Amino acid sequence: MAQVQKRNRVPLLAGNWKMFKTISEATALVQALKAGCAGISNREILVCPPFAALSTVRDLVRGTNIRLGAQNMHWQLEGAFTGEISPVMVKDAGCQYVIIGHSERRQYFGETDETVNRKTKAAFGQTLIPIVCVGETLAEREAGQQLQVVEEQVRGGLAGLKPAEAEKLVIAYEPVWAIGTGKTATPEQAQEMHQWIRKLLSEFGNGAEQKIKILYGGSIKPDNIDMIMQQPDIDGGLVGGASLKAEDFSRIIKFIG
Repeated sequence: MAQVQKRNRVPLLAGNWKMFKTISEATALVQALKAGCAGISNREILVCPPFAALSTVRDLVRGTNIRLGAQNMHWQLEGAFTGEISPVMVKDAGCQYVIIGHSERRQYFGETDETVNRKTKAAFGQTLIPIVCVGETLAEREAGQQLQVVEEQVRGGLAGLKPAEAEKLVIAYEPVWAIGTGKTATPEQAQEMHQWIRKLLSEFGNGAEQKIKILYGGSIKPDNIDMIMQQPDIDGGLVGGASLKAEDFSRIIKFIG
């Protein structure tokens, strides 16, 4: 398949704070990030704090170039689901994006391709942009199953979406073996998978694959972001640990490539 022109897709750098940052810590981080990234307009900046800090961060980023996202949500609009957060609540909190099916959700909390699919559809129902995560484990890669595994996750997670919906979503490829381990897929490994995912997305038709952003997630750091972003099918990053320090995340946002 011919390489897609990246100029058609504005890079997205998303910070997934996971279970870090109290409200006061979140405030300090956002204030520093606002100062470090002021005036940047040729790429999207997104922060995804814990639920407890969403409203505080929403107020802090209002009117800036920083967007707000949630790390997870339920697919039901409301109900007797103790401890869960609904799509309506996520939207009301000021979020524009929501991360769905992160590998840690799959590993520790029983997320499946089916629940990812239900949440993705629910996100679109509230005009939220889903960041759908896919990726293989080390055992699956060593067995040569990485393409098959990711294909199953893409097909299962996006089943039944309309082309008009699909072209608005974001995919995050996160090799599970590179999350929090300090290991990073080589630029070539990442590009191979991103190109494979884009080929799968072409099945939606109408050139949807040319509009869908595919992010890399897996131990992104200031010293590897430039090489990662030079790859033709990588449109940004889902950043974990490095997004918890304003200086590091600002450098990632200002990648050269």
